[in-house]
Amino acid sequence: MERRVEALLFAAAGPLSAAEIARRLPEGVDVGAAISGLRKRYEGRGVELECVADRWRFRTAPDLAFLMTEEREEPRRLSKAALETLAIIAYHQPVTRAEIESVRGVSISRGTLDLLLEMGFVRLRGRRRTPGRPVTYATADRFLEHFGLASLYDLPGAAEMKAAGLLDLSLPTGFEVPDPSREADVEEEDPIEDGDGPEFAQDFVGNER
Repeated sequence: MERRVEALLFAAAGPLSAAEIARRLPEGVDVGAAISGLRKRYEGRGVELECVADRWRFRTAPDLAFLMTEEREEPRRLSKAALETLAIIAYHQPVTRAEIESVRGVSISRGTLDLLLEMGFVRLRGRRRTPGRPVTYATADRFLEHFGLASLYDLPGAAEMKAAGLLDLSLPTGFEVPDPSREADVEEEDPIEDGDGPEFAQDFVGNER
C-alpha cells in the first residue's frame, strides 16, 4: 500500500488529501498508516513527504533548495494593493468585495481580485443571501502552500505581529486580529461548488490493459 500511495503522490499534478488517495485504493486500506510509513522512509532524504492544507505532496528537502535556484521561474510579484487585499481576505474570510474596501478604506480594482484568483491564492467561496447576492472570497490551498502554512491556525496573531513591528504598539483597547479559523458571523450563503477532482499527469490507475 505504501508503494501505491507513493505512486499516486508522485504522479499527481498537485497535493492529494487522504480521502482522494483512498478513493484509488482498495476499500478498507489504512491510508494514514501508509502515509506515516512513507514519511519515515523519506525522512532525511533529498525528497520529503509533507502535509499542506490537509493534503500530501513530495517536495525537495528545504536544505537542498539552493540546487534548484537556477531552474526556477521568476515568481510574479504582488502589488501593495494585492498584498493588502490578500491579508484582509485571509483574516476576515469569508468576505465580500464591499467588506474588503471597507477595511482598506479605498476601493479596489477588479484586476486586483482577478490576479489573486488567477494565481490561485483566493477562491470564490459562496454568495451571501442578502440583496444583490454578493460573492464572498476566501483563501485557497495555494495560499497556504506559498506561505508554508499547514493551516489557517498558523497565521500570525496580534502578539507575533507586534513583535515583528507590523502593528502599532499603541493599539486601541479591545483591538483583536480577526481569527480566520473560525466561522465568521455572517448571513447564510449559498456555496459555490468546485467539483474538479485531482489532476494527474497520466492516469495509470484508470488505464486497464
